[in-house]
Amino acid sequence: MKIVQNPYRGSGLLHPDLDDMPWTAADAARPVNLVARCPKAGETPLRDAAALAKAIGVASVHIKDERRRMGLGSFKALGAAYVIASDAQSGDAQGKTYVTASAGNHGLSVAAGAAAFGAKACVYIAETVPEAFAERLRSHGAQVVREGAVYEDSMAAAAKAASDNGYILLSDSSWPGYSSRPHRLMEGYLILMAEAATQIPHSPTHIFLQAGVGGLAGAAAAHAREVWGDAPHIVVVEPDRAPALSASIQAGGPIVAKGGVSAMGRLDCKEPSLIALKSLSRDADCFMTISEAEGLASAARAAQEGFASTPSGAAGLAGLLSGAGALKLDETSRVLLILSEEPEPA
Repeated sequence: MKIVQNPYRGSGLLHPDLDDMPWTAADAARPVNLVARCPKAGETPLRDAAALAKAIGVASVHIKDERRRMGLGSFKALGAAYVIASDAQSGDAQGKTYVTASAGNHGLSVAAGAAAFGAKACVYIAETVPEAFAERLRSHGAQVVREGAVYEDSMAAAAKAASDNGYILLSDSSWPGYSSRPHRLMEGYLILMAEAATQIPHSPTHIFLQAGVGGLAGAAAAHAREVWGDAPHIVVVEPDRAPALSASIQAGGPIVAKGGVSAMGRLDCKEPSLIALKSLSRDADCFMTISEAEGLASAARAAQEGFASTPSGAAGLAGLLSGAGALKLDETSRVLLILSEEPEPA
């Protein structure tokens, strides 16, 4: 475990690549109102992990449990499907094809959203993605195309397919010249934090947020600042093999991180979303990287405590378990975590 303090907290990182990027939205009213019309909409629970809190020596640990979100198994149900719902509200989704790359749940959200609103989905996956996941995508009506050895290769292929065929590119990341749809996608993630803010009995002192490209973390941190101001200490947790955000903070600008393949596959992203990087450089107090062993141990501990997930889904818990001492958490600390996905199918 390694902690990098954020020198840009409060003001944000200034860099030419970030100048044209929008700040992450913080007001959840619009997405809450739109998603409430969905037949599958419904709050996910906030779990009181009292036994875990006692074992760690803190006042409380509350876990926002996203494992059953809209029947898709993760918080990602609030992202791409929300973008397509927004397009449908404007009459711009029917008959269109949305294309993306995915190593996990984002692709399911694109597929489900397209199916719900009369559109089509084409999802590019890398060679390393299990065939079982490809079958899940197909079961939601998506066309699945394998391309490239890693996620970044499949993302490049998806972008080319969008350009060549007139498809709508719907990525959960952002880069120069591409920010409108990922900005809207991150707006959807505000819903889970808006729910948590009304469910939690006391405002948190510490929030641990797992990050891949940073969409969930960026949205959750923005809404936390909107609701609780500067009070919570916000910690962004990444695999040490994919420190896209923490490495960029240390470099003073967005970079491509280096590292091997991580077992935290949903978080194994080497390039940050520029919207997320911009906003987290303002809102996060520190960035933490965790080892593969720490990630696996957190998944095992989550299951032991009755919160079965994956190393990616339980990475926020890994941050708490590994960093409680270094961050000086004590019997007055009130912790908020997000359990972001269900376990892998057997």
